[in-house]
Amino acid sequence: MSEATTQQPEQIFTINKIYTRNVSFESPNAPGIFTVEFQPQLEVDLNVSSEALEPEEGVFNVIVRVTATTRIDEHVAFLVEVEQAGIFQIKGFTDADINYLLGVHCPNILFPYAREAVSDLVIRGGFPPLLLEPVNFEAMYAEHVQQQQAEATQQ
Repeated sequence: MSEATTQQPEQIFTINKIYTRNVSFESPNAPGIFTVEFQPQLEVDLNVSSEALEPEEGVFNVIVRVTATTRIDEHVAFLVEVEQAGIFQIKGFTDADINYLLGVHCPNILFPYAREAVSDLVIRGGFPPLLLEPVNFEAMYAEHVQQQQAEATQQ
């Protein structure tokens, strides 16, 4: 065998674009909400999705969606949603490695942008900064893979 036939394909991981796909901020009980003591209860929903844009070129779009709802008693103080997205080229990897990169590495790149956007929107809405805790996307991905495997064995 020649050296050229035994070489692995070149692995490419490139960030082509990082962009904000969607932002939303609502404070349905303003201005009255500003007159009560601010002892909030926070609910955060986090979701990651990806799709192939140009499969033959290994171009993917990844979206990290963060929705944070803060309540004071039974009243919604604010609801903020940010969809932070990125276009990545991922080529020369196995399917399992591509899925891992899409589910862990890409969200790790995008999350700081989403975190900053959430904090900025909340401050602009007149509330104290909301600093989201770091996220372990590796654990989320492992849980997702286990869930898929469990569903596959049940069928």
